[in-house]
Amino acid sequence: MAITKEKKQTILAKLTEVKDSSESIVFVKFNGMPVKDSTLMRAQLRAEGVGYFVAKKTLMKRAFDGAYEGTMPQLDGEIAVAYSADAIAPAQKIKEYTTKYKNNLAIAGGIFQGVYKDADEMTEIALSFAF
Repeated sequence: MAITKEKKQTILAKLTEVKDSSESIVFVKFNGMPVKDSTLMRAQLRAEGVGYFVAKKTLMKRAFDGAYEGTMPQLDGEIAVAYSADAIAPAQKIKEYTTKYKNNLAIAGGIFQGVYKDADEMTEIALSFAF
């Protein structure tokens, strides 16, 4: 579905804010997740200081282009970003939810310490800093 130029500018502004205020960003692949579960997950993430935002991949690429080292991971399917001022929280929290919603949610990659990471690297970060 096409979105208006104004809406695209609003989304780009939000993604730029995410880029500027976050210590890490996780690209989250979601598919077929019931609205009830998605709404509950978003509320719980928000309560834990982790934002969650769905945007078009082309707008993500435009907002993040040139801001980080490395190459942006391949983003297939529907993608959201989980982000926080806490460097570890987004990866840890999304990893917890991928266990709960394994058929509907997966880590697709991310940005950690200013460098693009693939899905395996972001999962490793989530696991290595677990308590």
